[in-house]
Amino acid sequence: MPSARDAKTALTVLGAVGAVGVGAAVWGIGIERYLFTVREHELAILPPGSAPIRVLHLSDAHMAPWQHRKQRWIASLVDLRPDLIVNTGDNLGHAQGLRGLRSAFAPFRGIPGVFVHGSNDHAAPSPRNPFRYFTGPSKITTAAEPLDTGALDGYLTDDLGWIDLNNTAARLEVGGVTIDAFGVSDAHRRWDRLDLIPDALEEVRDDDAAFTIGVTHAPYRRVLDAFTDFGADAIFAGHTHGGQVRVPGYGALVANCDIPLRQARGLSTWSHRSRSVPLNVSAGIGHSIYAPVRFACRPEASLVTLVASDTPGTPARFGARPPIL
Repeated sequence: MPSARDAKTALTVLGAVGAVGVGAAVWGIGIERYLFTVREHELAILPPGSAPIRVLHLSDAHMAPWQHRKQRWIASLVDLRPDLIVNTGDNLGHAQGLRGLRSAFAPFRGIPGVFVHGSNDHAAPSPRNPFRYFTGPSKITTAAEPLDTGALDGYLTDDLGWIDLNNTAARLEVGGVTIDAFGVSDAHRRWDRLDLIPDALEEVRDDDAAFTIGVTHAPYRRVLDAFTDFGADAIFAGHTHGGQVRVPGYGALVANCDIPLRQARGLSTWSHRSRSVPLNVSAGIGHSIYAPVRFACRPEASLVTLVASDTPGTPARFGARPPIL
């Protein structure tokens, strides 16, 4: 039979484990999810002699109307002086989320931007067992409350002047530079129509474009492979939340899609066939209102500065700014 000393040791260990768990929960729920961070990268992909272009990558705001701290922080990002905003979806997190987005995005009015949809731009979140994410990408919930996607798109296009890239392509001018951009709707829900992109690009492409960007919410391999084949010089994605709960020293445990876990957050390179393309996956700004936690994965926006290079497509420097509190 176990001795009294063994029993005491076991209770001490269990108490320590419990204390660590409680401490981690307090940190992830009460502190880290408010430690908003700007992750900065530099990409050398512009033609020689080009002036830098500052791209602000926003993703996964999952906005609810009462999240005023998040709204103020997003609005403050205008101080980064972005030349272009890339929004990779899941803006809404509540039926009245557009009210919060109007406060958050108002300072960006007039700054060129592009956007695609995530599933939470169409349907409100619902309670789920978080452990089911370890069994593979989350399943479609048919009973989810529909959201007013038309009102969201009207605000982004008519009020802010951003371009809808859902399963289409467009050409825009940013700082005197011509950019071709294309994107797909949420691949997680299989709303992506990759078959439409070649013709859409053919309609907008010309010889004077400096570079091409591909925009997707969910970075599934089939999408990234196709974007690389379509000639994207850089790809922007979200959806993964960077794993949302990461293990220090190891990284993400889940990505909610089939991207390699090591690429579930940050700037990396995606290779397919004979091409390699910079890929920026944002860990996102928010979370589901039913999973209010971040651990070792601060909510973030990305500032990707595009600079001139003699070797387009090569990542130049990586870095992350301290949190903006």
